[in-house]
Amino acid sequence: MKECVNTHESTRLIHGDAGCERLQRTPGPPVQRGSTVLLDRYDDVYDTSMVTYGRVGLTTQRTLRDALRDLEHADEAFLYPSGLAAITGTLSALLSSGDEVLACDSVYNPTRRFLQGTLARFGVTARYFEPSADAAAIRAMITPATRVIFLESPGSLTFEMQDVPAIARMAREMGVMTVIDNTWSAGVLFKPLDHGVDVSIQSLTKYVCGHSDVFMGLAAAKGKAVKLLAASSYETGWAVSPDDAYLALRGLRTLLPRLSQHGKAALKVARWLSTQPEVHAVLCPGLEQDPGHAIWKRDFSGVCGLFGIVLKPVGNDAVKRMVEALSLFGLGYSWGGFESLILPCDPQLAARTHGVRNAGPLLRIHVGLEAVDDLIGDLRHGLDRLTGASVENGQMEAVA
Repeated sequence: MKECVNTHESTRLIHGDAGCERLQRTPGPPVQRGSTVLLDRYDDVYDTSMVTYGRVGLTTQRTLRDALRDLEHADEAFLYPSGLAAITGTLSALLSSGDEVLACDSVYNPTRRFLQGTLARFGVTARYFEPSADAAAIRAMITPATRVIFLESPGSLTFEMQDVPAIARMAREMGVMTVIDNTWSAGVLFKPLDHGVDVSIQSLTKYVCGHSDVFMGLAAAKGKAVKLLAASSYETGWAVSPDDAYLALRGLRTLLPRLSQHGKAALKVARWLSTQPEVHAVLCPGLEQDPGHAIWKRDFSGVCGLFGIVLKPVGNDAVKRMVEALSLFGLGYSWGGFESLILPCDPQLAARTHGVRNAGPLLRIHVGLEAVDDLIGDLRHGLDRLTGASVENGQMEAVA
């Protein structure tokens, strides 16, 4: 540290922090807050290989990026202030006016809004393929303007599986980049970059942070996508706070045991639901009867806590009774936290290009970390209300 004679108290209060250079070692990294980065040498000011400003991330963010890069088997990982920002930031980095995106029709609805809103205004077009389309069918849709194929496997809300390795291989042959929303796997259950995908996106808000109290997104990349993402992230100023980065790191430490527990519980609940008379189908690729089970079994190492159910035909009032009767399954958006959630999904299906015809109402379920038997009991209570009955003191009573 440079020698300086501090003769005034006001000066000593500002510069008397030499102790911060001697940090003690703790299991987690320091939460390093700062916008200005103090540089040692004149020549460092414009050295692009150095961190010269806090927005690009200090110790806490760099530690998180390194951990996520390793998790996704990536060359580099970039942080964004939400999962949606990771999607919009990635697409903005890879696309220019006149380009085209081919997206699976089961894509996360906010992704569709960005494609049809902001990107359309900037001259990027989007077309949608059937969620179960194979590589040959997608290849037939490619035009000279196609730059990106956007995947989500399992698909949002309806949980169709895509043959990601085959699609990525085809896209590479055609000179088209592939991007996947990999949030369902949390970067653990599936490694898209190992199968030729260029960019793997996660909403870290979900399983990595794991407590429903932090917004953050990730884009993990290999190859030429790294430079494009790095340039765009720097130019547009994407940043996350050190405090949120620390919380994401804290969640990452327990990700594997939490995800395992979510998956085991979800399979038990899904199998139980598949036997209930009010349920037409359970949409979970981990179940043997699911149409995407073979792909899931080949490519994935497990399931998370998220799946869907299609009820037998009932009216909206019946679904409302069922959902509002639940006490352990909260009614709300998002998922991946410790708590169980349920969400009616039919209004979101209206935006799809390829129509979805279900036998009855579609509900999305997230199985949290509560005791499985309690969750099953709660769902049974809700299903009883669905059919117009309630259970009180062990007796079935008609609902007036």
